[in-house]
Amino acid sequence: MPEPIRPVKLAEAIAERIQTMILEGVLKPGEKLIAERELAEALGVSRPSLRDGLALLEEKGLLVTSKGGTVVARFLDRLADPLAELLGSDERAVADYFEFRLMLEPQATALAAARATEIDRGEVARCVAAMREAHGADDPTTEANADVALHTAIYEATHNVFLLHIMTLLADLLRKNIFYNRDQLYRRAGVRDLLLEQHLAIGEAVLAGDAAAAEAAAGAHIRFTQSTTAQIREEEARLATSLRRIERADVVQSGK
Repeated sequence: MPEPIRPVKLAEAIAERIQTMILEGVLKPGEKLIAERELAEALGVSRPSLRDGLALLEEKGLLVTSKGGTVVARFLDRLADPLAELLGSDERAVADYFEFRLMLEPQATALAAARATEIDRGEVARCVAAMREAHGADDPTTEANADVALHTAIYEATHNVFLLHIMTLLADLLRKNIFYNRDQLYRRAGVRDLLLEQHLAIGEAVLAGDAAAAEAAAGAHIRFTQSTTAQIREEEARLATSLRRIERADVVQSGK
């Protein structure tokens, strides 16, 4: 005999709706929800039912409520913080990071080109415009941040939630300069113009729905960033050696 259909409680329906928004990246870790009264009105539910729904998500570790209000939990930090400690001290991390991106990101960008909705394309276009503006204002830091925002918009446009959260985790580590110093990359002579050109090619391919061009542009961009980052690290290593030679005089007894 089949089990009877159990009616879904309103609190559970509220929790499921908000949880779906978190899963799809609509609500992002650290974002604060609007006031309880306003949120209840927006969802068309009573405040007691809303509280019960939010409590269910708190139990799951997806929301955190304090006197300051309710925020989406930084659930990725549970993995990102120890991962940053591990990767930040391992010389293999940078090479493995770029290898991983080369395996995944060109295909992800092709997916974005094929699947992006008008809303997704609008966000990609906004990110591209922000990069152009920061580049024109000679603002490397803002341009580097717009770079990450563009890649995040592309991950969202894949409509693959697993890929979105994995790549968002990597983007968070990138913002912390775990793999390389983004500001340093953007301040390198001639590199900013090339990076802008590459990002424009990626954005235009996604906006045009050209999956093949998007995949090729993303691969070329990652390989360029990989090689340029390697050059910077090699130059830093040589400089460090030269500085140690200068410091020799401070640790070796001079002859009489």
